[in-house]
Amino acid sequence: MHPQFPLPDPGDELTRPFWAAAAAGHLAMPRCRRCRGLVWYPEPSCPACGSPAPAWEPVAGTGTLYTWTVVRHAFLPAFAAAVPFVAGLVALTEDPAVRLVTRIVGADPSDLAVDLPMEVTFGELRYEADGPAVTAPFFRPAAG
Repeated sequence: MHPQFPLPDPGDELTRPFWAAAAAGHLAMPRCRRCRGLVWYPEPSCPACGSPAPAWEPVAGTGTLYTWTVVRHAFLPAFAAAVPFVAGLVALTEDPAVRLVTRIVGADPSDLAVDLPMEVTFGELRYEADGPAVTAPFFRPAAG
C-alpha cells in the first residue's frame, strides 16, 4: 500500500502530467497524435488506433454533469473527515465520452441535474487534517 493512500500518486509515470497541470491550475489530458482522440485513463498508446505516446495538452476544463452521488459513509477511515461529499462524473466538452471521476463542489446536491454545465476548479485533496495534500481538479456548476 502506498504510504499516503488514498491520495493519488502525483509521481506516477502515466499520470504525472495530469497532476503537474492541476498543481499549475489547469486541466490537461493526453491526446493521440494520430487520431486526435483524448486518451483517458492515460495509456502508453492510444486504445482507438494504437499510436504510441499520446501528447499531453491543456483542455478547456468544461463539461456537463453525467451522474453523481452523495457519499455519506466513510468506507475507509481516512475518508471519515471528508463525508459527506458529492462524487460525480463530468463529461468533458472536448469529448463527452471522456468522463472524469471528480468531487463536485460549490453546489447543493438538490440543485444538481444531468447535463448541468460544469467548470473546473482546483483544490486540495486531503484526507487527514494534518496529512499530505494533492492539488486536484474538482468541478462546480458553471457560472452564468
